[in-house]
Amino acid sequence: MTATDLLLRPATPEDASAVAEVHLRARAASPMPPAGHPDEEVRAWLASRIGGGDEVWVAVTDRVVGYARFTRTWLDDLYVVPEAAGQGVGSALLDLVKARLGPGFGLWVFVSNTPARAFYAARGLVETERTDGSGNAERAPDIALTWPG
Repeated sequence: MTATDLLLRPATPEDASAVAEVHLRARAASPMPPAGHPDEEVRAWLASRIGGGDEVWVAVTDRVVGYARFTRTWLDDLYVVPEAAGQGVGSALLDLVKARLGPGFGLWVFVSNTPARAFYAARGLVETERTDGSGNAERAPDIALTWPG
């Protein structure tokens, strides 16, 4: 895959199933704790977020291979299907978020997700807080990161 093979566009309600598949497959392949909600709840909740207050963008080749979901100050989700990892999809999505939000946005990453932590650190995000996980659905330690710009 090359950069010209990748299209970034706002998600539409028709993308809801594909976005959920990316989310579930990427989480299952990552060193993350088990999800705090059943798959069907995740699918319904993500579908409600497309056009429901969050900005959701998809990365498309011949199909949806990644997505980013964010608000004015937080990057809530950035997921890429396992077979497209390491091919620039995540970087393209993060660059889009940086351009749309500007300096100061934050995100949470699980301590156990060392690949994601390395990804964000290599792209200039810095750690601002650590928790024991008592405030998240998975009850797993996490780290807040911020993009200083």
